[in-house]
Amino acid sequence: MSMRWGMTVPLGGVPLAGHAAVFSALADAGFTDAWSAEVNGADAFTPLTLAAAWEPRLRLGTAIAPVYTRGPGLLAMTAAALAETAPGRFQFGIGASSPVVAGDWNAADFVKPFARSRDMLRFLRAALAGEVVDQAFPTFTVKRFRLERPPAVPPQLLLAALRPQMLRLAAAEADGVILNWLSPADVHTALAETKQAGPGFAVAARIFVVPTDDAAYARTLGRRLITSYLTVPAYAEFHRWLGREEVLTPMWRAWESGDRRGALAAIPDPLVDELVVHGTPEQVRARVQAYADAGITVPVMALLPTPELERGGLPALTELISALGRPA
Repeated sequence: MSMRWGMTVPLGGVPLAGHAAVFSALADAGFTDAWSAEVNGADAFTPLTLAAAWEPRLRLGTAIAPVYTRGPGLLAMTAAALAETAPGRFQFGIGASSPVVAGDWNAADFVKPFARSRDMLRFLRAALAGEVVDQAFPTFTVKRFRLERPPAVPPQLLLAALRPQMLRLAAAEADGVILNWLSPADVHTALAETKQAGPGFAVAARIFVVPTDDAAYARTLGRRLITSYLTVPAYAEFHRWLGREEVLTPMWRAWESGDRRGALAAIPDPLVDELVVHGTPEQVRARVQAYADAGITVPVMALLPTPELERGGLPALTELISALGRPA
């Protein structure tokens, strides 16, 4: 069994103010980690700040904080504050995110994502160590910035990566990598690009899970997710690189023509089953372990809604957390 066992927070159906019970249930069930995402729900830091205060047994991570939506100084200050709140328990994951999140929703210019990610990684390494940063990076310039409260224990820096260039950057300059939208069989392909990483290199992966034995429901939800994510250019290129161009081309063609229903219908069941984990809680747990067996050091579930959760509310969620937890 993996030594690390993570869950994406916050969980749906529970207000942030009610998450003390959720964090406690996660730790009681054997979850070691709470990781946040940042798209258009909660920001990446508030849920983790609450977890830091309410549940000291959990390690924390962002997957991810985008490198475009905050200025360099603010990103460093926010990470430093959380690192001070949870000394030694915080891993700081950054990434390019997407043109929609950066540009359409946050009025940023989504240009040169590789260079921007590299420059932010280098800036954060220096800033979080308490250094004065006075440098013209290729994608931004910082003049005489120094954290007033540098953390006593700087967080490890992880970089979200999909294809070889970004994977190699993570191996060369980050403390770990964050993967997304891949199957256990794909892990070897991705990690082949990180061979130069040093010892202790963390490999986190966000894994979508639908814990229900209603396969039709899970596959319908999975198809919607696949059309939402794998039509984004970066993810489309990622899956071309992984060898899925033939199976995904019908979906891409239908999507580009505006045929949303046709795009959903073009996704075969085996592809959904590869990329979205579903089944009984025991089956889900075993499949997540398969990611760990393939080389993921921090498997992080992203729990999706199920009919059982919608009917059962918080008691059903608490029971499910226990069933999905890492066995002692």
